[in-house]
Amino acid sequence: MSLPRGVYMDLYETKRWKRKRELILRRDGYQCQLSKRYGKLRSADTVHHIFPLEYFPEYAWKDWNLISLSKAAHNACHDRDTHELSQIGVELLKRTARKQGIELPSRYKS
Repeated sequence: MSLPRGVYMDLYETKRWKRKRELILRRDGYQCQLSKRYGKLRSADTVHHIFPLEYFPEYAWKDWNLISLSKAAHNACHDRDTHELSQIGVELLKRTARKQGIELPSRYKS
């Protein structure tokens, strides 16, 4: 079950989110972690929920579920028409699930 879009979008306007976002960007050195994985240095300006907030609100504030990305990398993680994760986003989710010992949600098992 997912949250209504307006409910989770309100989170991004809170002081708590703005503090968390800054903490994650600082933790990652303001560098895009997806680009860094491939040996490229790009500035990060977005904090991405690896397990999408609308489907996994229980992970919304977990540091391990948040990653600094460039705007381009963030857009590459989502299908902007359907709001679903792209193949890149699903691969990131799968890696994170393995590292955290979380059973992969059925919608991402294929």
